[in-house]
Amino acid sequence: QMQLVESGGGLVQAGGSLRLSCVASGRTIRTSAMGWFRQAHGKERVFVATISWGGSSTTYAESVKGRFTISRDNAKNTVYLQMNSLKPEDTGVYYCAARGGGTSTTTADFGYWGQGTQVTVSS
Repeated sequence: QMQLVESGGGLVQAGGSLRLSCVASGRTIRTSAMGWFRQAHGKERVFVATISWGGSSTTYAESVKGRFTISRDNAKNTVYLQMNSLKPEDTGVYYCAARGGGTSTTTADFGYWGQGTQVTVSS
C-alpha cells in the first residue's frame, strides 16, 4: 500500500510561483507513473501533469503548458510540481496520484491518491 502526502500549497498573487511536493511512503515510486490533478470548488477533478517512472516522459494539460513543470526524485520517493506565472484560474486543491504502468491523464487510471493541498491564486 502506498501513502501520498502533498505539501507546498498556499496563497499567492497572480504571476507568482509555488512548488508542490508529494512524498510517498509504504512503497517505492520507482515503478509508478505519477500525476498531479486539481479540483476547483464545485467542479470535477482534472488532469494537470503526469510523469513516467523514469522521468523521461511528461504530459501536461494545455492550460498549464509552459508554466508548470513536473519532476521526480525516486531516491527521495518524491514528486514535484513547479508552478510559475500562476493565474487565478489555477486555484484549487492539488492532488498527487500514482499508478503502475505508463503515464495517464485519466483520474480513474490512478490507484493511489493523496489528501491534497490547497492552492489559492489572488488577482
